[in-house]
Amino acid sequence: MQGVVIKLDRGFPLVRLGDGREIRCEHATSLVKYATVRATTGDVVEVDAPDGHDKGIIIQVHPRRNAFMRKDPTERVEAQVLAANFDLVFVAEPLVGINIRRLERALVLAHESQAQVVVLLTKADLAQDEEQLRMAKDLVGRIAQGTRVIVVSAQDPQSVEQVRSCVPQGKVAILLGKSGVGKSSLVNLLVGSQVQATGAVREGDGRGRHTTVSREMVQIPGAGCVVDMPGVRGLALWDAAEGLGSAFSDIDQLAEACRFADCRHEAEPGCAVRQAVVDGTLAQERLDSFLRLRDEADHVRQRNVEAQRIKSRTGHPRRWAKPSRR
Repeated sequence: MQGVVIKLDRGFPLVRLGDGREIRCEHATSLVKYATVRATTGDVVEVDAPDGHDKGIIIQVHPRRNAFMRKDPTERVEAQVLAANFDLVFVAEPLVGINIRRLERALVLAHESQAQVVVLLTKADLAQDEEQLRMAKDLVGRIAQGTRVIVVSAQDPQSVEQVRSCVPQGKVAILLGKSGVGKSSLVNLLVGSQVQATGAVREGDGRGRHTTVSREMVQIPGAGCVVDMPGVRGLALWDAAEGLGSAFSDIDQLAEACRFADCRHEAEPGCAVRQAVVDGTLAQERLDSFLRLRDEADHVRQRNVEAQRIKSRTGHPRRWAKPSRR
């Protein structure tokens, strides 16, 4: 039987079969021991339902057309796949208290998935006035570099409809953002009912408590599906070369005029990117963010190459220990 993983909770995928039935599953022993791929939300899987077994068994995970990945938050040099087979990534950031560094990092990972990307400025009703709203949108627009930005407020049904229109029938979106940005509240508005639990909002800053604990695919009436992701604290880069180029397209375009094709924008002569900083057309903070993320991606890539080399020689991946704090 073939189905789609619609929820991942405590390591046991919930699979919706072709006939509409939903069945809680576990992975076949062969996948646990030998396969490098484990089913995640959005995966198309083959399921066996043996007699006398209280769960279905996932015996195969079909090839993915795309995936949202980050580096495993442990010290292991491995990728962690958070969702698969989606068409759109919503990157949610609260309009009040925007974290530019986190937004830049999230955009790199979102663009790396090769899906369409839309930035959602949530909780716009907390803005003090129209000027604060305009300044926030302008700031995020400069960071987004052409990526669509939608300002969303629970008090503005039209803004919710703009989000809904991004996910037509047959399409799947993932909703990414830290805890308390209003992701679950937005899902409830899109669905039209209380399908996701939401936390109490503090009076001081309007932030909510973390409530989503599983990656669940939710059907939007008259539209597609959205995967409400738990608040992800860490967004360590994995394979991010293309994502960097898309998220920092301004720097990518400037780099075309550098004297050297492999210019790293550090101390090389004829660097058009550094000259743009001198001329005032590129902010130093923007370049610093790009260099920091690029160096992180390079470091992870080098560690991955080394881990693969060790694995091919010994048959076992290397476990990277945390450095001593002496």
